[in-house]
Amino acid sequence: MAEWERTRSKPPRAVGRPGARAGGPPEAPSRVWLFGLHAVRDALLNPRRVRRRLILTRNAADRLGEAVAQGGLEPEIADARRFPAPLDPGSVHQGAALEADPLDWGALETLCAPRAGAAAPTVVLLDRVTDPHNVGAVLRTAEVFGAVAVIAPRRHAAPETGALAKAASGALERQPYLRVGNLAQAMADLRALGYRLVGLDGAAEATIGEAAADAAQAPLGLALGAEGPGLRQLTRETCDALARIPAQGGFRSLNVSNAAAIALYAAALRHPAR
Repeated sequence: MAEWERTRSKPPRAVGRPGARAGGPPEAPSRVWLFGLHAVRDALLNPRRVRRRLILTRNAADRLGEAVAQGGLEPEIADARRFPAPLDPGSVHQGAALEADPLDWGALETLCAPRAGAAAPTVVLLDRVTDPHNVGAVLRTAEVFGAVAVIAPRRHAAPETGALAKAASGALERQPYLRVGNLAQAMADLRALGYRLVGLDGAAEATIGEAAADAAQAPLGLALGAEGPGLRQLTRETCDALARIPAQGGFRSLNVSNAAAIALYAAALRHPAR
């Protein structure tokens, strides 16, 4: 039996880099339970992640052996039928759960600042998008298209949870997800950094392709609201421009994660060599 397979009675050792929640003043981190093989594996391999407790079935321990060894946290081996992690009954944990602190990505002004010699950055702003599966999908898409951050308010938005991490399929560990106290203020801070802010609105005259092209080589912020309510009035008014996704046929509403993918693709076309 490998040494890390033995469960000890002493409290688990925290592993990783401590820090506060991103996008605001330091605060005592609340714990989060991550679950699922992909989410747990990538959290074990992420040096930013402060890890507290790891629970695995023997099958999951075999599949995550390399990540467990690199993560430095000794797992508790559990029976799949009596899995002790405090997860929702419907959680598909695949025999893997990790208790950890939320990630610290630093300040918005530092993370999103344009870099000399680099392509103009793109950020995604989510206005009251509360579904963790949608946010997880947006994080995956943002990582694919190289967005520097996904930004959402601390209230009335999906927090960092196990369900979000599983939907992101590991992207949560690599794609910055900043929670801010006030979305309009965050947009003002981005404008001060040189960003052009474009909000998606189905009634807008310009298309997202035209709005992205108009931004030329400027940093670009893409603001999206939840399907149905869309952007709040203050968010709309804070944008520099509104744009729509061109659609054919009678059905013109897209899930926010699909809309984010189209908008990020339009933004990426500004840098064809990337």
